Order: sequence, then structure tokens, then C-alpha cells
Amino acid sequence: MRRRISCSSSSSALFFFFLLLLLLLSRPACSVSSGEDTLSPDRPLLDDGATSLVSSGGSFRLGFFSPDGSTSRYVGIWYNNIPNQTVVWVANRRQPITTLSGSLSLTTNGTLIITGEDNSTAIWSSGSPASGLENPVARILEDGNFVVQEASSNGNDDPNSFAWQSFYFPTDTQLPGMALGQKQLHAGAILNINLTAWKSPTDPGPGQYAFGLDVRGDPQIFIWSDTRPYWRGGPWNGLGFSGVPQVTNQDDWLIDVNVEQNQIAYSTVNQPSVILRWTMDSSGHLQFLVWIEAEQRWSVSWNLPKDHCDQIFSCGRNSYCSSNNSPPCTCLPAFHPNNQRNWDLWDWSDGCTRTTPLDCVNNTDGFFTQSDTKLPDTSRSTVNANLSLVECRALCFGNCSCRAYAASNISGIESGCLIWTDDLTDIIVYQSGLGQDLYVRLAAADLVFASEALRGHSNRNIIMIVVFPVTILFLACVAYSIWRWKKRSSQIHYEAEDKDMELPLFDLNTIKDGTDDFSPDNKLGEGGFGPVYKGKLGEEQEIAVKRLSTTSTQGVDEFKNEITLIAKLQHRNLVKLLGCCIQGGERLLIYEYMSNGSLDNFLFGEAQTVLLDWRARYNIILGVARGLLYLHHDSRLRIVHRDLKASNILIDKDMNPKISDFGMARIFGGDESESITKRVVGTYGYMSPEYIMNGIFSIKSDVFSFGVLVLEIISGKRNRDADQSMVQLNLLGNMWIMWKEGKCLDLVDRNFSHLLSENQVLRCIKVGLLCVQKQPEHRPTMSSVLAMLVSVDNISLLPEPKQPGFFIAALSSLSSDFSNQELVSVNHISITEMAGR
Repeated sequence: MRRRISCSSSSSALFFFFLLLLLLLSRPACSVSSGEDTLSPDRPLLDDGATSLVSSGGSFRLGFFSPDGSTSRYVGIWYNNIPNQTVVWVANRRQPITTLSGSLSLTTNGTLIITGEDNSTAIWSSGSPASGLENPVARILEDGNFVVQEASSNGNDDPNSFAWQSFYFPTDTQLPGMALGQKQLHAGAILNINLTAWKSPTDPGPGQYAFGLDVRGDPQIFIWSDTRPYWRGGPWNGLGFSGVPQVTNQDDWLIDVNVEQNQIAYSTVNQPSVILRWTMDSSGHLQFLVWIEAEQRWSVSWNLPKDHCDQIFSCGRNSYCSSNNSPPCTCLPAFHPNNQRNWDLWDWSDGCTRTTPLDCVNNTDGFFTQSDTKLPDTSRSTVNANLSLVECRALCFGNCSCRAYAASNISGIESGCLIWTDDLTDIIVYQSGLGQDLYVRLAAADLVFASEALRGHSNRNIIMIVVFPVTILFLACVAYSIWRWKKRSSQIHYEAEDKDMELPLFDLNTIKDGTDDFSPDNKLGEGGFGPVYKGKLGEEQEIAVKRLSTTSTQGVDEFKNEITLIAKLQHRNLVKLLGCCIQGGERLLIYEYMSNGSLDNFLFGEAQTVLLDWRARYNIILGVARGLLYLHHDSRLRIVHRDLKASNILIDKDMNPKISDFGMARIFGGDESESITKRVVGTYGYMSPEYIMNGIFSIKSDVFSFGVLVLEIISGKRNRDADQSMVQLNLLGNMWIMWKEGKCLDLVDRNFSHLLSENQVLRCIKVGLLCVQKQPEHRPTMSSVLAMLVSVDNISLLPEPKQPGFFIAALSSLSSDFSNQELVSVNHISITEMAGR
């Protein structure tokens, strides 16, 4: 038995010895030398850590490399004269080599092969050329293209002489001269040429995002996420892409875009020394980068998608998106939401429908011009490049299915014809001067309405200037007469001027009866204003009564301020003020009763915090955001709350949040962006740095407070309470550090951490950190905040937050910065009298 095994082992060893000798004898006598630009069948490129090919002019280098932070080996192409290695093409991106033992060789029939450790198994191949080559070579060209061709063709860079080229198989980068789109190969085969992002900065494997040309209808550029449309750049219109109006072929470096034969390319023929590239990065952004030699860095000229409106189909069909509007989505003129309730909740997925059906039989329809647009999705449109715009209109008018038309080419005189016969989707309206005219077909009954939406502003303004003041004066006189009659009939003597109060005035005895004469048993709590009591009006309507106490830190001015402001505000996320009473020495505000009290009881009270699951917390975040957006942008007045905090968020029986307590609020004029006060009021932990330190407040002060509130809702911790594990930091500091370390989910409230939507939580944390950044100009507006909360699925699309204000927990240490100040604190409310600086 042992002899048979020994004999067999000896035979095997002898066989493998001769096989190894044969492989060694069959290997080329030498490999390619470093710095050459050509590979031949008898001279492979070996991975010795130093050898590589260099293009004839020295612009590009091809060789083996490892991405930063990785030991895996790939064959790639990168810029030769740029210090930081910038890889533009990778061959074996799906299968790396794990050691310095790889080889790139060219077979005698013109096939490129990469072998790994054992030098016998191909891990990547370019495939056999369609036509055989007698004497093939592979060359790295000066434009970054790696090609296979006949040796006799050396020096001839005509693409028709290439049997194979890397430009047909790009990775994440498009170089000048490289065409994306479709390429017809031999025997009628069609090759789709797209960019595909790396999986990550350290892994060049095919990632989630791809960029290329969709050739259906009028060809347009797209970004896809796992084959799903993610961003649409629109069709080429002769000057640029419809969805990227800021980028045209008239920029400083003269980008030349060509979509003939379903391909897009660009060049730098006017400035050949400029180094630029298009890159689809792993986070889902298409970037156009230019190398700044003087600064030795890449500069991002544009980066897409950039905002909510760039998210594809963000507003549903027959509507448009505008980043300058709040909310950003609007139905086209003469269209209305399919689902008004969802639309009001900023869910626009159902889109819009016509108010009046088209009338094709009697030819009464017409066209409304929607200016400055990114044209609708053209994948189902039809194009005729030979028609004028007038002929295009006639063609659309004569087709009962036609919904809209536009010029397909706006370079010079508008020409070419684009026609849509389906619903219009993915429209953006830009600022004046950008975008194209879209001619939307409407019924005759709607044309007047749609036209009025654009024209006649000046006429209406004249009418309003004349009629509106007269009407207001008349109504004011009537109101004043009624008020005087009520005053005389009730024989009530009020102690404050009430000419700005647009509220019902309650009789003091009615309020006393409803609160059992302000019984301690009906007391709900106490704030800086004074005690709050539960009561009733009649048998059913429950009320909450705020009573200004004689020792209140807030006075008559704050009382009148709250009446003046909240009486003019109507929003489902603002508490409703029912009336007031200023009789018999009392100053009372009567509100709708919130059965669930204030948010701080839920967040920081052990008994109730378990009632707030993630869904409830997320809805509270959205509700507060909508309320603040209304105050800052959508109400008749522009209001800064100045005291947004958990205890001023009331929760109704359906767990909907309502912002309350407007005693500290301020109205801003139309041109005002910020104001300075000598009297800083608010709550430590929620007040922004510029407000506490310098008395400067603006809508960005409220944004800061909102960010604090979001992080408190997620963590279940007060900002001013230091974490035991990091006592030198407050909640903002903790969350920022943990975010940078990728561990922020460790700070999520344990009461709902098992039921959370991880993506939503991370998105809310990032938005919260963006809101509490130290510099006001870095913080987003509430319109951007709400758009980020409801519309951005990929949080990597959001900007990275900078260090928050008040990074250190001990806010009391700031007291040394104040002089001649008096600090009063009631129920966590701090009012500081200080000299404005």
C-alpha cells in the first residue's frame, strides 16, 4: 500500500515539474519597460510595483495600482502629471488581484488578458476582436484611450483603425473625445456605453449609480440608481441640456456636445491644455471637474443633482417644481391636484389633472406658454428637426392626442419640433432667463384663467392700490362702530389699548366659571407668562387659559404681542387662540385645549416617553417644520418665534404638534433679514450663538432651535444635559462627534430604537445637524429643511454639516462674556438683559 502511494506521488511530482518547466520556457524572454506606450504579444506588463505604460505626450499612465486604503491590485489608467493619483479607467474592476503577481498581456490574435497569482487563469479579458489581427499591439494614447490595433497602424489614431478600445468600456469617468450612448458594432450589434460609479472610494467595483444617454424619443441624459431613473438632465437643445441650463457649449472652456447618432461627447479643442472630466461618483453625483494647476486641485464646476427639484418625478404628472417656491411643487395652470389632502401634506406623487377637458372636435383649444422650464420627459415624445415652431404648433393643434409642444433646438432661431402626447412629467421652472418655453394645450375655458396668472399684474396692482385701501377703510369703520357698541353695551373697562386685537373678548366671569375661579385643581402648569388652567366654555368646548401673573417675567407688551400675532395666523401646526380677556386687572389668553400637553412631557418624562414611537416622532418633526415654514414664508406676516422649544410644542389628541407661546415673537418687514436687540430672551440650549452673544436674531435663529428640537426628539435627551460618557459635550456636540464616527444611531432613544426606520432617522439627524451649525449662513431655510426631510432618500446628497454652535455643554461658562446682566429663570426660560454688542 505504501509503495503504491509513494510511486504515485513520485509520478505526480515529476509531471508537475515538467509542466512548470514548460510554463517557464513558454513565458516571454522579457517584459515591457517602464515608460513605453506599447504592449506587444512577446512583451507583457508585469506587476512589479513600478513598471507602467505612459502615453507618448506624457498625459496618461497605465499600470497596476491599489486604491487608497486598499491592498487589492487593479489595472487602470490615471493622469501622469497630476500628483494625487486620479484613476479614470479600471480593467478588472469586478475581480481584483490580491498580490503583486499580476500580468497584463496581449495574445497573438489581439486579446488583452489579465492573469493573477498562478499566471495561468485569466481574471479579465477584452474579448477577441471581431476581425483577426496579423501583428497586434496595444497602446495607451495621449487622450487616455487604451487601444488594440495592427502594429503597422502605430501613429494612426483614427478610431476606425482600432480593433478594441477602452473608450467603449468606460468605468466612472468620461474623458474629452469619449462618446457615451449607443455604438453599432459589427454584424449589427448595439453597444450601450455608460458611466458606472465605483462602489466606494476604495472599491472600483460597479456601484449603484450609472450615467448615460436614454435614446428613446428625443435622447436625453439620465442618472440611474440600480436601473431606476434617479435624475434626468433632459434632451440636447442646441445650446445645452434642457435640465442643466447653467452648462452650455459657450462656457469658458467651450464644451462641445454632440448627440448625433445617439452619442454625447465633448472636447477642449479651443483650450487643449485644460484638463477636465465628467465623473459619476459613488454617492450618486454627476460632477464636471476642472484641474486647477496653480492650486494643484480639482475644482467642481457643477454637481448634479443639487436639490429637491432635481429628484426625478418629484412633483408628479402635470405639475412643475421650483426651488424658489414653498412648497416647491405647483400644478400647471388650469390643472388641480388629484389628491388635495396628500398635496397639502407635501405628498405630490399623485400629480395633477385638468380642470376642463380638451375640445378637439370644435377646435376651440389653445396654448399657454410656460416659460423658463426644463422640458418634460421626452422618452415618449416625437421629434421632427425640419419643422419650424409655427409648423410645430399647427401639427400639435391638428393632433387630438397632443398635450404640449416645444422647440427642439433653441440655438439661434428656434427650430425643430418636440411633441408630447402623454401626461407631462418632471418639469422644473427656473429663474427668469433660464430654461425653455413649453406650450401647454388647454381648453378655451381655461386659457383666460391661465393667461391671467401671468399677465395683468400691473393692472391688478393699480386696482388694488385704489380699491383695497377704500375697502379696508370702510370695513375698519364698520368694525370700529361694532366694537364701540360692544364696549358700551358690556360696560367693561379695559386696561390696555386693544385697537390691534382681532379676537373675541371674553367676559371675566365666563372664564372664572369655566376654570372654577382658577382652581388649583385645574392648573396645568406654569411658564414665564404665568400659570395655565384647564377650563370649559359651555358644556363641551375645552379650553386652556394663560393667566398673566403679577410677578410674571413677561409683561403687557408680550401679552399684546401674542394677541396681535397669533390672531392673524391660521395653520394646523400652530395652536389656535380663541380669544382674550383684559378685564378687572386680569390679562388672559384663551386657547384650544391640547389633551396631550406639551412635547417635553413625552420626551423627558419616564412615564410618557414610551408612547412616542418613531412614526409619531417623525410626524412631530414634520409638523413643527411645516409650522415654522408657515411663520417664516407663507403667512401674511414674516415671523421669528424666538422661543421654540419642546415645552412650547403642544400635542393634540391625534398626536399632531402645534407651536405655541408667541409672546417673544417678532414680525420682520419684507426687506429685513435680521435684527439686533439689547434684550435677549429665550431658553438656554435652544438659543443660537449669534443671538446669545450679540443679540442678533433672524429666521436662522429659529432654524437653530428647530435643529436642537429634532436632535432632542431623536435622542430623548435635553440638549443642556451632558451625556455621562462625554461630560464635556452637550447633545449637539455628542451627536456631531458620533455622526463623524458613523455611530450616531447609538444616541437614539432606546424606547423606539427597535422600531425605527434607519434611513429616516439618519436623514433627520443630518438635517438637525445642518440646522445647528455655528454660522447662520450655513444653516438651511425651513423650505429647504422640509424638502430634505420628505424628499431626499439618499442622505449622501445632503451637504455635510459643520461643527455646531455651542459645542461645549457648559453654557453657563458663557456668563463670563456678559457684563451688567440680570438673569432670571422660570421653568427653564431665561431672560437676559444685556448691552447689545
